[in-house]
This record gives sequence, structure tokens and C-alpha cells, in this order.
Amino acid sequence: MEEKHAIEVENLVISYKNLQNTSIKKNFLSFHHKKAENFIAVKGISFYVREGEILGIIGKNGSGKSTTLRSLAGIFSPDSGKIDLKGHSISLLSIGVGFQKEMTGRENILLSGMLLGFTEQQVKEKEQEIINFAELGKFIDMPVRTYSSGMFSKLAFSITAILETDIILIDEVLSVGDQRFKKKSYRKMKNLISNKDRTVVIVSHNISTLQELCDTVMWMHDGEIKKIGDPEEVLSEYTAFMEA
Repeated sequence: MEEKHAIEVENLVISYKNLQNTSIKKNFLSFHHKKAENFIAVKGISFYVREGEILGIIGKNGSGKSTTLRSLAGIFSPDSGKIDLKGHSISLLSIGVGFQKEMTGRENILLSGMLLGFTEQQVKEKEQEIINFAELGKFIDMPVRTYSSGMFSKLAFSITAILETDIILIDEVLSVGDQRFKKKSYRKMKNLISNKDRTVVIVSHNISTLQELCDTVMWMHDGEIKKIGDPEEVLSEYTAFMEA
């Protein structure tokens, strides 16, 4: 049987403007000709994820993990290269991405759902289930700017967990909220990703989580792929590298 890919990435390059050494005022004054430096966060990486596969991405801070994940989600535009999602619907579970802070939690559920490609009717059908899972009580009708980080996390998790897409991208948020909610969210996420038709990409520093959940692990280092393959083998080499 022919192997089907859910995600194909080819020669992906993503860079940022580094404005640290130049003031905002100077950048906008016409007589200041110094250009902001380019920082290349992702340096021409290529990889694929099979349909139904769970890929974990690990690496030290600044290795390009989250940048890669956000480019898959369409938040960051690559400088060059190609990302092909093969027509699959995709959602990003990452705290702080996509919420309008002046809008209520309920309004953000609708907005987030429609941004994921669901119709208003489809989101409305799932709205109460999302609200019940998030356990925010009266705060669901308050602006999210009034939320604690834990409440923010609960709502973000609940939206992605209940509005199921073909591909789920997870950025370091498998454990959110208080201890009881952490257990509940972890059980829900394990149930979601156990669906053999769903493709998952997880960015995490937690080696035990990646060992338990992933079929394949990709180790990124300084914007490049250092190794990709069997979780035990890759994580063992990564651990030795970090401890050296």
C-alpha cells in the first residue's frame, strides 16, 4: 500500500528582523541607513509526516521548533521553501495564539472556530461542550484580558480539543491549568491523538511525554534537523548531547 503523507515540508527557510541593536526611532528616520539584521530561525529543513503519525519535535530553546510549528499553522510565512498540508484541516494548540483580548471567551470560541475553517453553525453546535470542558463559569462571558494565564490556557485547550481537525499541532501545552485539569486535559489529548486518522505534531521539552506518545521524533538544533527517527534512539542521543 502506498504511504500517504499528511504534511510535506521542503527546503523551509524562515528569518526574522533583529531590531535589538537599533532603536525604533532610528529605524524610521530616513537619514538612518543601517538595515536591521536578519536572524535565520529555520535553515532549509525538509521532512514529512505520514497520515495518522505522531511526530515529536525536541531541541533546546531557540532551535526553531515553535517557528516551524507556527509556519505549519500558517502564522509565519516562510522566506522560501514549500509546505504542503495535502488539503487537511489544521489547528494549533498554543497558549496566547489567536485570541482577541477585548472579546469574551464565548466570542473567542466562535472566532477561533471560524478561523479553523468551521462554519458558525458547526461551532455553535460544539460551543456548550467547549464551555463545559473549559470550566470557566461566569468568566466565559467576560473579556479574555481579565483571565488568568490558567483560564486562558483552559479555553485555548478546550477549543482545539473539542473542534477536532485532521492535523493537530501542539506547542508545550499538554499540561494546562490546575492539577485536576492537567490530568483531564492529558486524558483528552491522548484520546484525540489515538485516532489513527489524525496526524499530530508535538513540540515539547518533556522527554517522557515524547517517548510515550510519539511514533517519530525530530531533533532540531540551531534551525536545522540534527536527527529524525525512532523516539528512543533520537531522544537518547539528544539527552547525551545536552548533558555533555
